[in-house]
Amino acid sequence: MVAVKAADVDAFVARPDPARRVVLVFGPDAGLVGERVRTLVAASVDDINDPFALARLDGEELAAEPSRLAEEALTMPLFGGRRAVWVKAGSRNIAPAVEALLGDALFAAAPTCRVVIEAGDLRRNAPLRVVCERAKNAAALPCYADTERDRARLIDEEMRASGLSLAADARAALIPLLGGDRAASRSEIQKLAIYARGRGQVGVEDVAAVVSDASALAIEDIVDAAFAGRPGELEIQLGKARTAGTSAGSILFNAQRHLAQLHKWRLAMGKAVSLEAVSPPLPFRRRPLVEAALKAWSAAQLANAMADLADVVLQSRRNAALADTIAERALLAIAASGRRSAA
Repeated sequence: MVAVKAADVDAFVARPDPARRVVLVFGPDAGLVGERVRTLVAASVDDINDPFALARLDGEELAAEPSRLAEEALTMPLFGGRRAVWVKAGSRNIAPAVEALLGDALFAAAPTCRVVIEAGDLRRNAPLRVVCERAKNAAALPCYADTERDRARLIDEEMRASGLSLAADARAALIPLLGGDRAASRSEIQKLAIYARGRGQVGVEDVAAVVSDASALAIEDIVDAAFAGRPGELEIQLGKARTAGTSAGSILFNAQRHLAQLHKWRLAMGKAVSLEAVSPPLPFRRRPLVEAALKAWSAAQLANAMADLADVVLQSRRNAALADTIAERALLAIAASGRRSAA
């Protein structure tokens, strides 16, 4: 079994094991998945911009023609050197193609190529994950949402790269506003560094001026986790909201708006669940949780939830002192319902 522990993933990415010729990078944090995939690909070729050194395959295309993976992996670079294949997995099953490559004697004898597979959140029994975790010449790297320590390290890394320091109160204010998606977090920190360039130290007023819109990302993470049936993740996001001082009214308003949109999409989709044609289009980081919500809830269940949530909003307004508690209990109940429906 080569299921790399989450705590050991950064070490693997920094120094990839040459014996692990196929590397699956997956998880709910799409930004972190993408960041680690790009690092692995860059470390596997001499020039990432050389089309003869790096082949890109789409998962949908690969599922239709599984032999393409072996063909690309066994192709020798035109001008020598190392080669990599970057596969973006989609909704279709590519496990048979990957399994066939891992058992191919020619692939084992051609150590100049690494295959890096970029995937979304995969269940423990997902075929692609099972194949890569069981193979001796593959590795599976999970990418979960950053912990507080991870966010602090990311902040330090970006501040150091920009030649800035961060005041203690600014650091305390910034950490809770980050974490749902590595790419979004890094972008917010970089934006803050650009804003404070030339000052030497970043203050709490800079965080308030520049990263305030990150609270919108935090609320999205809350409502997505609730309707996708992820109570554990929801509790984490609610904790961040409490620390950041996000009002219950803002959270409930966004939950109602998201619920109405889910109901609209569910009615339009019927029994099928496909986000390809939804309007407005969703950011990639939100797609897995929204898709999970649409699978877990029927249109009728969503309609009932809309009525229940309207009652919750009314209760929170009548009992302003208990609004946070009322909102949190309601969202946790939604998450529990979504989890039961998905089971």
